Amino acid sequence: MDQIWVYTILSVLVVSAVSLVGIVTLLLQKELLKRILLFLVSFATGALFGNVFFELLPEVAKNGWKLSASFYILTGIIVFFIFEKFIRWRHCHEPTSAEHPHHLGPINLFGDSVHNFTDGMVIAGSYLASIPLGIATTLAVTFHEIPQEIGDFGILIYSGYSRKKALIMNFLTALTAILGAVAALLISSRVENISGILVPFAIGGFIYIAGSDLLPELHKEVEVRKSLLQLLGLLLGIGLMAALLFFISE
Repeated sequence: MDQIWVYTILSVLVVSAVSLVGIVTLLLQKELLKRILLFLVSFATGALFGNVFFELLPEVAKNGWKLSASFYILTGIIVFFIFEKFIRWRHCHEPTSAEHPHHLGPINLFGDSVHNFTDGMVIAGSYLASIPLGIATTLAVTFHEIPQEIGDFGILIYSGYSRKKALIMNFLTALTAILGAVAALLISSRVENISGILVPFAIGGFIYIAGSDLLPELHKEVEVRKSLLQLLGLLLGIGLMAALLFFISE
């Protein structure tokens, strides 16, 4: 159990540190940043789908499929729908501009805190199932966080925050992942097989994010060359998760 705590806390710290990626956007020209984000969003989409179908679903089904797993997957989809619909949190992967408006900073910070708290619980639940599954889930979350955090940084700048304050606030909201992870680990000592709830919940959340949030962003680009770049990123993300099956063993 101590090993699970160490792996989980280190993982959520790595994911939280991704929030500082916003500073990189200050060094890049807008057009170059858009091209990089185009590939990163594609790669993150593939990584999330790959994690679901190569890692999470096999873990849930290894002892036989139970109807409760379907319920928790649907719960994950519904909860993430609520995040977007009612908390007005959104995964935006384009730099902010007059043509691409965003919600105000405080709303984004609140929604992002809830999202990161959930990420922490999902990562902890994956480690409770197995160390390899936790590593794979951490990678998938990290790849998704990079374009999201760049978007969040842009929202805060657009809302009037200074660059320094935007970085600090973005990092503080990212740290709520630690609270989520600790909460999940503490609950696991009182609730038997908590990973049996959190893993299928993660499946629902990842399917929602990748299918409802990221894929529509990719469909906005119709140019052949850029579409092929998207396909390459998507396949590389899936391929990375498939490769983990061979390089990370129980």
